[in-house]
Amino acid sequence: MRRRQVTVLTASIAAVAALVAYCNLQVHVARAEQTMALDGDDLIPNPIGVVNHAITIHRLPSQVWPWLAQMGSGRAGWYAYDFIDNGGHRSSSQIIPSYQKIAAGSVMPAIPGAKDVFVVARCEPERSLVLAWRLPDGEYRTTWAFSLIKTATGQTRLVVRGRIASGYRPYGLPQWLALFIGRPAHFIMERKQMLGIAWRAESSP
Repeated sequence: MRRRQVTVLTASIAAVAALVAYCNLQVHVARAEQTMALDGDDLIPNPIGVVNHAITIHRLPSQVWPWLAQMGSGRAGWYAYDFIDNGGHRSSSQIIPSYQKIAAGSVMPAIPGAKDVFVVARCEPERSLVLAWRLPDGEYRTTWAFSLIKTATGQTRLVVRGRIASGYRPYGLPQWLALFIGRPAHFIMERKQMLGIAWRAESSP
């Protein structure tokens, strides 16, 4: 019995380690995209963590942008797991005109009821959208940048980059634990979101 328990425990630890290693991989991102400068990088010049994800969308940047502009809980949703981040309401599969006008300072709520996360730090329609979580003193704690890059074939490369500043402790968690949990959680959510954006953009006329 004891040997069996040790075997199960060992297998469980290995499975968790494998999951964490897998989730630390970055979704479909090319080597050049990992190092290229993106809008918003300067807001956290010395991050303790950086994640990059990318996907090719068979539409022009102008056709992808509206889906980014309307994101947010209580808005069009985040196109990820609605039971977590949109109060159980299904993310919109249509472009909503009333949510298209955004600018620096606009709030895209992370979860139902949020008033200050995420705030639009920078916005260049059809090119880039930088969301941020800032402390009351104005210091940036995280940035979440969405860049739309037109390819030579007239498609769009959506490159998403998250940067974390020192002192990152959501819900009071120790920084090391927040990073350990955050990476796989972000990977899972981001992959779902990017696929959701691509599907919506490519399904539209």
